Amino acid sequence: MRIFVSTFSLLLALSASGAELHFNFGDFSIGSVLTNFESVVAGEGRPGQWSIVGDEIPSAFGAFGTNAPIMNQSSVLAQTSADMMDEHFPILVYTADIYRNFKLSTRFKIVSGLTEQMAGIVFRYQNPSNFYVLRASALGHNVRFYKMVDGVRSAPLGPEVDIAAGVWHSLQVECKGNEIDCGLDDKPLMPPLQDNSFSEGKIGFWTKSDSVSHFRDADLVYALRIPAAQGLVNNIMQKEPRILTLRIYTLDAKGRPKVLASSDLSEVNQPGADAEKNAIAAGTVAYGRSDGVNAIVLPFRDRNGDPMGAMRIRLKSFFGETRDNAMTRATQILKMMQEQITTSKDLLE
Repeated sequence: MRIFVSTFSLLLALSASGAELHFNFGDFSIGSVLTNFESVVAGEGRPGQWSIVGDEIPSAFGAFGTNAPIMNQSSVLAQTSADMMDEHFPILVYTADIYRNFKLSTRFKIVSGLTEQMAGIVFRYQNPSNFYVLRASALGHNVRFYKMVDGVRSAPLGPEVDIAAGVWHSLQVECKGNEIDCGLDDKPLMPPLQDNSFSEGKIGFWTKSDSVSHFRDADLVYALRIPAAQGLVNNIMQKEPRILTLRIYTLDAKGRPKVLASSDLSEVNQPGADAEKNAIAAGTVAYGRSDGVNAIVLPFRDRNGDPMGAMRIRLKSFFGETRDNAMTRATQILKMMQEQITTSKDLLE
């Protein structure tokens, strides 16, 4: 089940080293349909019922002369199904991208539940059988981290904490490499954890069994991922000033060539041509020359000599240069790259 939502609700800020993504569910009217989210279920039963509903949230302005916050009506994300099955974990996954190093925080409120009263976040999510989760339990009076690997749940880790139902709380998780930091209400929960099961993945919201839980918003601050192929292109362009343009191609799910990395980042994911397709599929070479520029397409081979991609390079020509000279220069550049990336897995990471 996919949930569609208009993109204006997601505020994205980019910098040279990272990006921030803010999910503000208060921007939506009740009953709005979300986009870039998918409702799935881990364990047993059917996916949950995720929707935009109304709820009271604390105002940004406190009440004068009292400790009680001013409450405003706002739209929130809610999981409202009340399936009492024990091994039933509704998850709403944000499908637009995957994240490696990041800090994710969300505000949640546990509304009701007879058998369970839980809310949480999933991260480095692969599929319904493989992910990390940090969740809070009002009935269990605790916060727990655990992982699901091939459908098998690990022993939960975390402290005993009173989680009041009907009250807004916040959960935070930060991942740096294999280190995971967990927090509740902006305070650390436990010493940093280390786990190597998942190096990256998607993020999402989580509940259990008949828990009805609300989420106000979420903030994601993440490091931009630079694929190995792109880093390789960037490095070569700095070392070889006679290169005009350089691209690495791979095949998409339908067997069509696309730009995996380029000296011009705006070209990434753009389609390739027959020359790139033939280089990958059959190891063929293409050459052309015009206005003092050599254009060459070569197969990018793995350690076994099999094509795993294609390189298209445009080189400035020099007086008296022959086709063989140009091919030799292009081949030397390709060899430098093939020495650093020797498998298709490395090429795509």
